[in-house]
Amino acid sequence: MPQNRSYLFLEMTNAICTTCFQKVEAKIISENNHVYMQKRCFTHGMEKVLISTDLEYYQKCRSFIKPSEMPLVWNTPIKYGCPYDCGLCPDHEQHSCLTLVEITDHCNLECPICFAESSPHRQTHRSLEHVEKLLDAIVRNEGEPDIVQISGGEPTIHPQFFEILDAAKKRPIRHLMVNTNGLRIANDIEFVKRLETYSPGFEIYLQFDSFEEDALHELRGVDLRKVRMKALEHLNEFNISTTLVVTLKKGLNDKECGKIIDYGLKQRCVRGVTFQPIQAAGRLEDFNPATDRLTLSEVRQNILDQTNVFSSSDIIPVPCHPDALAMGYALKMGESVLPLTRLVSEDVLLKGGRNTIVYEQDEAIRQNIFKLFSTNHSPNSAAHALQSLLCCLPQVEVPTAIGYDHVFRVIIMQFMDAQTLDIRSVKKSCVHIVHTDGRIIPFDTYNLFYRNGKEELLNKIRREPIQNA
Repeated sequence: MPQNRSYLFLEMTNAICTTCFQKVEAKIISENNHVYMQKRCFTHGMEKVLISTDLEYYQKCRSFIKPSEMPLVWNTPIKYGCPYDCGLCPDHEQHSCLTLVEITDHCNLECPICFAESSPHRQTHRSLEHVEKLLDAIVRNEGEPDIVQISGGEPTIHPQFFEILDAAKKRPIRHLMVNTNGLRIANDIEFVKRLETYSPGFEIYLQFDSFEEDALHELRGVDLRKVRMKALEHLNEFNISTTLVVTLKKGLNDKECGKIIDYGLKQRCVRGVTFQPIQAAGRLEDFNPATDRLTLSEVRQNILDQTNVFSSSDIIPVPCHPDALAMGYALKMGESVLPLTRLVSEDVLLKGGRNTIVYEQDEAIRQNIFKLFSTNHSPNSAAHALQSLLCCLPQVEVPTAIGYDHVFRVIIMQFMDAQTLDIRSVKKSCVHIVHTDGRIIPFDTYNLFYRNGKEELLNKIRREPIQNA
């Protein structure tokens, strides 16, 4: 009698060997409702990596997808195949929803989890002229970039920080963000006053990992609780749009997802919370992928278990890159919170043509939903999209005044590393970083192959015959 496999075979993809980074074939399989990547390197053997704890949600991501949107230009030719041609090459399947510009390697912290390996010991700043060239590279690719995030290192300590913001504001960028640890915002009120002048279309991306001293020491090397509270006090005072950014490690701070969301909802300036499970890259040490890795599905379940704000139908895949991004939207109106995602049929979001939902013409609804659930919100476009959406849903009372102040979004943003890299998924990556030479590179592969001299390893792989694929 034939014997059945102990697992359910779902699909094939390409991956890389965690040891040699050569391309390998990989099976995606399911066991006990969990999803694994099973890959074999002819030199280094088998690897089995957990990629989801929720088979149903994983399969939902496979159908929750919309047609790819392309950049205006390509930066590198197809020569070695994904993931060795990043730049972007014409084989990529998504433009940049969000592009990072790292303006400095210098930082006033030395976080044990830093993927960029920034520290007080690294003194290199990009010149204003260099940064302007990087901004121009983004504009060349995108025309009107959706979101550009100024990052580092710690960007607020760059000696030409405000000149860089001025340069970015002169370009057709819809939404400008600054990724910061908050130290300068907490300690320099005049600095915060000047930040306020860049609104609207400006947002602070504030590290906010935990309320617990031990967790902050493990993630950041120092207790930052008072710094975070003071920074938020200043940001609230001037109502500067802020996203709380939570780097999550399993068993350390993942129990705080709900508490951080509930806290964020009470802050005047906070427009949402972004959860980012640790990516095994950079300075990270003592990280065991088998025990320490958090999958997107686990973070999603933590949110559902730990707060009453969102239900399962509210935290959905983001269609541009459903494997790596999940999102829920709500309106905060005084003390009340209105989740929006549950009000929308997935058929309306993803499919054209007539359907069984009797609202207005589904094409009009669909266009408004795409505006709402894209990642490219500026304050003006967000207000318009929310107003239009609610007008299309007759059972929802439309507030008389809706603006970006009322938006509250929860995003789960999961980056792949050597263990989890799925080349099928990399091709849909929409969170990119501009290389110092102007190439636009997916964040996932940048940290693996292109940062801090790692391209030497990539060049070695390119020179060698690829045996596994």
